[in-house]
Amino acid sequence: MIVLFTDFGATGPYVGQVKAVLAREAPGQPVIDLLHEAPAMNPRASAYLLAALAPSIQGSAVFICVVDPGVGTARRALALHADGRWFVGPDNGLLDVVARRAQSAEWHEITWKPENLSATFHGRDLFAPVAARLARGDAAPGARCDSPLAQRDWPADLDEVVYLDPYGNATTGLRAKIVGADVVLRANERCFQPVTTFGDAPAGTAIWYANSNAHAELAISEGSAAGSCGLAIGTKVSVLEECP
Repeated sequence: MIVLFTDFGATGPYVGQVKAVLAREAPGQPVIDLLHEAPAMNPRASAYLLAALAPSIQGSAVFICVVDPGVGTARRALALHADGRWFVGPDNGLLDVVARRAQSAEWHEITWKPENLSATFHGRDLFAPVAARLARGDAAPGARCDSPLAQRDWPADLDEVVYLDPYGNATTGLRAKIVGADVVLRANERCFQPVTTFGDAPAGTAIWYANSNAHAELAISEGSAAGSCGLAIGTKVSVLEECP
C-alpha cells in the first residue's frame, strides 16, 4: 500500500493531484491518507509525529512524506528503507526519527528526475512517481548514501507539542514509556496529572495519558487543552515529579 503523510491540508487540489499520479503509476495499489494536517512547514515537529503514527500501518508499505518548506532548493530527495518499509521525502529531518527508532535503516539518494519537475510541487512530480515505482516492486531509486542523521542534533524524544487534534488535545514528541507513568507534565504554567483515560478525572481537569500511538498527550477532561491552556505546536513540555 501507499501511505500519505503531508502538511497539504484536506482542502485544496494538492492531495488529489498526488493521488492522480499514484492512480496512473501504480493502479490498484491502496492509498491511505494517514495525515494531511502535519505541522505546516515544520519538518522537526512533523518528524516526531510521523514516527508516532507510522507503526499504526501494518505490513509492507511505501510512505510519501512531504513537509517541505525547502522544496526546489538544493536539499536532497531521499528514500529510507526502515524495517522493511520505504519512506520517501525531503532531506530536511522529516524522516530522521523514523530512522533513529528503526532496527535497520538504509538511505538512498533519489537521483531520478521526471521530464517535467515543478519547482514547488515535488510531492506530485517526484515523490509520488518514486513511491509508485517502489510499490510496484521496482529497485531503489538511486544509490545508497550516508545517513543524514549527523546533520541535525535532534533528541530521541521531543519535549514539545507536535500536534493538536480537533478536540484540542495536544500530542507531544515524548513517548509515554520514556516519560514514565507517575510524573506530572507541565506546559504554559499548567500542570497535567497522569491518568489512563478521560473518564478518570472530573470535567475541567488538566490530564495527560499515553495516547493510542503511545505518546504522551495533554488534555482537559471534557474540554480543550489548546483553547484553555494556550497550547500550540512547539509549546515546551516539562516532566516533573510533582506540580510546584
